[in-house]
Amino acid sequence: MKRFLVILIPILLIAAVYHLLIFYDNRFPHGRMKETPAVKPYEKRVLIMEQGVVPASGGEMSLRAVSADRLTAPFDLTDPAVAAAGKTVYLTYCQQCHGPNYDGNGTVGQSFHPLPTDLRSQKAQSMSVGELFHTISYGLPDGRQPPLYSTITVSDRWRSVAFVKSLGVR
Repeated sequence: MKRFLVILIPILLIAAVYHLLIFYDNRFPHGRMKETPAVKPYEKRVLIMEQGVVPASGGEMSLRAVSADRLTAPFDLTDPAVAAAGKTVYLTYCQQCHGPNYDGNGTVGQSFHPLPTDLRSQKAQSMSVGELFHTISYGLPDGRQPPLYSTITVSDRWRSVAFVKSLGVR
């Protein structure tokens, strides 16, 4: 009889816990996951993609394939509004390494050896806009400048080039 109780009590406990969970699940105030709108994506009509949304020519691969000296910006890089927008891009994506003074002493950059490029140096300022765009977009071969083509939009990369060029030489 003892052996029978040792087996029966755990089975009854498991059954009681199971029924308690079912009771709670059926009366849960936020609904069940299978009943939430998030898992019913096809109740609304699927949107039709507009013509020209996906590029059939051009795009990132064509920018990478063109040599840096032949690249030109799609807008005027000397416009102060473009450089101001480029400063916002710089503060978001570049300042951590290149620093608030553009000298490579950013929070992250000061741990590198050698330091990231001083953006106001003669070397950086003498680069063409295409070379700067390529460097920002596809990085440097030694790996210190990461490729940012998948992080920053094409227009914002051009804006950051405008900002770097607006800094001038130290």
